[in-house]
Amino acid sequence: MTNREQEALRRSYRGKVSRCQGAFFEQMISAACNLYRERQIADIEKTPEPMQPTKDLGGGKFIAHYTGKGQADYKGFLWGGRAVNFEAKYTDSGKMMQDRVTKDQAERLERAQQYGGVAFVLCSFGSVAFYRIPWVVWRDMKGNFGRKYIMPADVEQYRVKIGAPGVPLFLEGLEAQSVEREEYS
Repeated sequence: MTNREQEALRRSYRGKVSRCQGAFFEQMISAACNLYRERQIADIEKTPEPMQPTKDLGGGKFIAHYTGKGQADYKGFLWGGRAVNFEAKYTDSGKMMQDRVTKDQAERLERAQQYGGVAFVLCSFGSVAFYRIPWVVWRDMKGNFGRKYIMPADVEQYRVKIGAPGVPLFLEGLEAQSVEREEYS
């Protein structure tokens, strides 16, 4: 096997591992969303990618192309109606680059923030530690941290606790800011 082939194989392997870890991170977020929904704290769902199927391959598989701009990964609302929009970003390295949030995603998070919603980036560094970075902090990463990337030590104050069922409790503290519950008959 040539060096070029070996390097291509290593890249392919790293890509597969990264995709699996990212999918695991999304599963953890979905479990947290389900927990929040069951406890009537929030109703948040993963935003589907805007795409148009072009060919049916059978068995639930198809070929498609993207039809729109990327949006925030997750959208929903807290009890009382306050909107929640956030991006989920995973890395298996020790730093997270600011440009991982695309221009379109940034515009959506900015609008959510301007309209009074909750906007943040939920980061995972190696599926070990999770951080809810407020959008206003993320968008001015250079001003806040002196560079356009963060490391876990930079954002320790935004660290998210892990709940008993093994889910990141990324809304902790926000539910107290929502409107008082009214009893429905």
